[in-house]
Amino acid sequence: EVRHARLLVLTANRGLCGGFNGNLIRAAVVRWRELRGEAPEASLEIAGKRGISGFKFRGLNPNVEFTHFEDKPTFAEVDVIASRYLEEYLLGEIDRLDVVYMKFHSIARQEVAVETLLPLGALAAADQDDATGGQSQYEFLPSPESILEEVVPTSFKVKLFKCFLDSAVSEQIARMVAMKGATENAGELIRSLSMQYNRARQGQITSELMDLLGGIEAFK
Repeated sequence: EVRHARLLVLTANRGLCGGFNGNLIRAAVVRWRELRGEAPEASLEIAGKRGISGFKFRGLNPNVEFTHFEDKPTFAEVDVIASRYLEEYLLGEIDRLDVVYMKFHSIARQEVAVETLLPLGALAAADQDDATGGQSQYEFLPSPESILEEVVPTSFKVKLFKCFLDSAVSEQIARMVAMKGATENAGELIRSLSMQYNRARQGQITSELMDLLGGIEAFK
């Protein structure tokens, strides 16, 4: 039973990156409303000034705000948040953690993703299968329990760090595409205005020449 759910939304601190922030905010708002209907107690945490202002504009105030993540998030910065999530999960203060971020596939493809990082269902299911009759073919030194105590938290931290990295890379790609489009539009606008200017200038010169010729004819 999920009673304490948490949603983490990863957005950008700056704009000028096309629909990057808008797409994330729309998907996050939908997921937030779903979580509030599924869990009696839900909390919202947002990284990025754009996401914070977007949610507040819709009348949704986050419980925790992060604005210190820049273009290159470090593992040490993410580790602080991940360790807090793990501690709260072990204490029963949260039962589920969902993350909304921009998933990076390639330079040409990024998409909004909503992933559940806690609980780690795959590892839990595998551990349960082993406990219900599966026989291990290996001997572990130290014990499997001690290994899992190190592997599981590290796996969660790496997954969360990957979410931050994917979002940061996707943001830069979106900004690059947006700036490329703006540059092309500006170039097209310059060419159009230059043609209008040249036509107007040519028309003015022609008009002045006609006035000059008319004056000469009048003198004759």
